[in-house]
Amino acid sequence: MSTYSSNLRIELITTGTQAGTWGNTTNDNYQYILEQAIAGNVSVSVTSANQALTYLNGPTSTASASESVRAILTLSTTTGANFAIYAPPVSKQYTIYNTSAYTATIYNSTAIGNTTAAGTGVAIPAGKIMTVWSNGTNFYEQSTRFNTPDLGTPSAAVLTNATGLPLTSGVTGTLPVANGGTGAYRDWE
Repeated sequence: MSTYSSNLRIELITTGTQAGTWGNTTNDNYQYILEQAIAGNVSVSVTSANQALTYLNGPTSTASASESVRAILTLSTTTGANFAIYAPPVSKQYTIYNTSAYTATIYNSTAIGNTTAAGTGVAIPAGKIMTVWSNGTNFYEQSTRFNTPDLGTPSAAVLTNATGLPLTSGVTGTLPVANGGTGAYRDWE
């Protein structure tokens, strides 16, 4: 009798079983679980305010039957409102493309298939792409630190308009930045 790995639910063949067919199981594990967990994309149509991602033991060629294994989730919705999706309570990384006009929030569920949040979630704004990861309880944004761009030091001459008068609120222009380029700005007072 087979058992299944805890994170991706890969079928683990018991020694001495599946004589003559274990190669099929192994190939299916590679094709439908490992490859999909690294580079697979699935479209998830969310039809309720709270929806669990599908999850199976073992491999399947039907992407919609095991959405939570895929690396990339492309979300759409018919809810007409913000919605939440629930991944199984295991560590996993996802790239999520929220194609809807509403905010999607991803949580880990307390058990496979339910819609009870185990911890904190991450909101994915409408029309945006985010990479998130889970420790099995909480979801986190992949990048929480960005380097501050080097905008250089503006001079008084740059902060005037074409006639040499100081800029006022609502005026746009450019500033010199490192390496000889320019950066856009808007004077907001």
